[in-house]
Amino acid sequence: MLKRIYRLLILCICIVRYALKGRANKKITNPKIFLIVPSGKLGDVVCTTPIYYAIKKKYPSANVFVYGNRLNKEILENTGLFDYYIIRENFFADIVKIKKKKIDFACITGSGFLDLAMLYLSGIPLISAPIINKKKYIQETKPYKILTNCVVQTKFTPGQYMPRQYLYLLEPINIYSDDTNKHLGFTDAASQKLQQFYQDNGIDIKKDFVVGITPSAGNKIKLWGAKKFAKLADYIFEKYKAKIIIFGNKNDKYETEEMIKHLNKKTFFINSTGMFNIDELKAAISMINIFISVDTGPIYIAESFNIPTIDIVGPVDENDQPPIGKFHKIVKSELRKKPAMNALNARNYEYSEARHQVNDISIDMVIAKVNELISLLKI
Repeated sequence: MLKRIYRLLILCICIVRYALKGRANKKITNPKIFLIVPSGKLGDVVCTTPIYYAIKKKYPSANVFVYGNRLNKEILENTGLFDYYIIRENFFADIVKIKKKKIDFACITGSGFLDLAMLYLSGIPLISAPIINKKKYIQETKPYKILTNCVVQTKFTPGQYMPRQYLYLLEPINIYSDDTNKHLGFTDAASQKLQQFYQDNGIDIKKDFVVGITPSAGNKIKLWGAKKFAKLADYIFEKYKAKIIIFGNKNDKYETEEMIKHLNKKTFFINSTGMFNIDELKAAISMINIFISVDTGPIYIAESFNIPTIDIVGPVDENDQPPIGKFHKIVKSELRKKPAMNALNARNYEYSEARHQVNDISIDMVIAKVNELISLLKI
């Protein structure tokens, strides 16, 4: 109830500002200072990186600011695509901080009411925000929908490639781009640490065939099964003499332990679960040959470093965000009529149908994609 009252109060403040100042849709001919507010988790944030690249390409001398939490800062650091990161702290205090930056243009990649209200109340003259091109979508709250009338609305359509749709947000400043390549980076310290890590664990990253596997996911509805991943790892080791490295954070220990429990004793593997920070994880994934997982954050890290991937999408719409291209393979149930989940409405799905779409994916289906991908790599 208190949260609802708080949001209503902020909406009222926005309406008052609208009555006094109007919409944030001023024509900006030569913007110099930009602010991007990415939303979502690891994979979603990686998929917003084409925005920064497109701005820097069009306006090389531009100052690009990013606003968000500390985790997203770690994800985006060392890309060279932004100049300053504003850490999310307090709504009204952050408004003051942003006002001081004298932003020319800002955009938000998700439908967060408070983030959009903060931008609007900061007095930014031109703001672009997504509005979903459907009547009923749970992720858009009523306050958010109302507030989008005060800025430039950018229509997003379910089932269309999200990294491309993010680029639509830049069209009000005459940036038109189809380049959806992802961009990440890591420190020299992380690179050196991971080279030593692989060497200490019997892996020659220049000679060995290394396959990364993440058996878990942040959203547990996507889980394919630790036992299945174990059998898949056994197959890859036996047929291709691959060295397996298991990735995961500290919250993934259960799935990792289950996978290890079912691995053949002869299969070579390294368990790195919970060992790396984000900087080190990026470096670690950049040094392997193939990455396999369900549709979860680390697979987008792999894509950003041009590491071939196999994405077991389960209930996820393969047209939304999953890596695309010759060296990125999708595994999905051939029985499903439509995906149970999509990026623009990820919280509104039928649990049983989502699980069916995961469970319908067999080990043989994934193995077929592994063989197909490795034949392309000519390993």
